[in-house]
Amino acid sequence: MAAPVFLPLTTYREFSIEEMKTRARSFRDEMLRRRTVRQFSSRPVPLEVINDCLRTAGSAPSGANFQPWHFVVVTDQDIKRRIREAAEKEEHIFYNERAPKEWLEALAPLGTDEHKPYVETAPLLIAVFAQTYSLTPSGQKAKNYYVMESVGIATGMLISAVHMAGLVSLTHTPSPMAFLNPILARPPHEKPFLLLVVGYPAEDAVVPKISKKELHEIATFL
Repeated sequence: MAAPVFLPLTTYREFSIEEMKTRARSFRDEMLRRRTVRQFSSRPVPLEVINDCLRTAGSAPSGANFQPWHFVVVTDQDIKRRIREAAEKEEHIFYNERAPKEWLEALAPLGTDEHKPYVETAPLLIAVFAQTYSLTPSGQKAKNYYVMESVGIATGMLISAVHMAGLVSLTHTPSPMAFLNPILARPPHEKPFLLLVVGYPAEDAVVPKISKKELHEIATFL
């Protein structure tokens, strides 16, 4: 068992109370501007921006620091077309056979259906995979811990980074998503977690009229 190695904490910065309030409020206001978008421009996105967004996601905390995630960035139009075809096949089954009435009623205010043109229109997709185990340099399997929690945190940070960069995104989760593994040539121990559609909004983009819960509805202070 390896002995832990500790280093001095040199990255922390303390702010005055007023600056803390200002920074928290500013970040809150910026994130409240974030909206899920379903109409995308095909305008290309600089990959340097996406690289930094992925580095942000990769800085997320994870179980035992095993970082059980892998991100596949897709810009190839043929691959995007194949993903759309496979996703729409699953979505057709979902909307017409699999989804219970209550679920469809819950989705109705969002105006979603089985058609996913944005998968092809948007300049890029980021497929997020959760690794059930890792491989050591010698090829041995190493169990990953708190995989879904870790990948969920990283994905949230990725969505935030994309927004802060001035782009929009859509979380797409066709179920099941096993079709992503063969299309993207990912190994079986990587499970598709989410497909993030990223780009600029179309000039005529619209968003559903929705609201978020108030603080007292989502938090309890004891």
